[in-house]
This record gives sequence, structure tokens and C-alpha cells, in this order.
Amino acid sequence: MIDDANALELFRFADPVQSVTLQVACDAPVVAGEERYYAAKIAVESDFVNGTVGLHISDADLDEWGRCLDALEADEGAEWPPGGRSAWLSVIPEDPLEVTVHDSPSTQIAVQIPVDVLAGWLEDNRLRLEHVRKAIAKR
Repeated sequence: MIDDANALELFRFADPVQSVTLQVACDAPVVAGEERYYAAKIAVESDFVNGTVGLHISDADLDEWGRCLDALEADEGAEWPPGGRSAWLSVIPEDPLEVTVHDSPSTQIAVQIPVDVLAGWLEDNRLRLEHVRKAIAKR
């Protein structure tokens, strides 16, 4: 469960009609070995469908998200987080941006959302990543 008071958005793909976001709980990580995992949820909102799916992300996943943003900037697709251990998303940098949220391995449901992102979306998502990194570094 995520307490919104301690959560930050790691990413936001949005237009006036629909959005796909991910919130990370930046407090109380679960420690497994040397890795810390933070509760997170992906939220899809549109006039057609609304839903959330939970997952846990690690510091390594944040590094991988940075590489995904680099790939999107180079007009390459991205899938995140890697490993198939939880829900994940794929992003195809077309016009409009195509974001697909996969609830694997749980329900096997996938929802594809075309998002007509505004100029500056990539820089905005890089700033969100840095804010999350700083917040969890304090823990």
C-alpha cells in the first residue's frame, strides 16, 4: 500500500484526456539481501478505463529507468522494469506515444494507452527520476 503523503511520481505520460503514472513510496523500503525495494503503483486513467497495479522497484530499477529515458530520447522503445517479476510497461515513441501496462505475472491483462504527450515530457520525467533518487537516498 502506498501512503500518498510519502509518494513521488517517477514518471508521468499524460495528455488532457488520459495518463499513465507511477508513484513510488519513498519511505520504509523492504530489504532483500543488499537490495532495497520500494512499493509503487502504476495508474492508468482515461475516459474509457481506470486502474492501478502494484509493484516493487529497486535502486537498480531506477538506474534502468534512466536508461529507458535515454532510449526514448533516441526514438527507441523501452520496457521497464526488467526481469518479469512484476507488472511492467512498454513505451513506443510514436505519435502519439504508445504506453502499454502489463499486469504480469498476476492477471495477464495488458492495457494500451495512446498518449499525446506535451513538449518537454522527457525532461519532466528526468526531473521526476532525480527527485525520487534524492528522496530514497535520504533513507
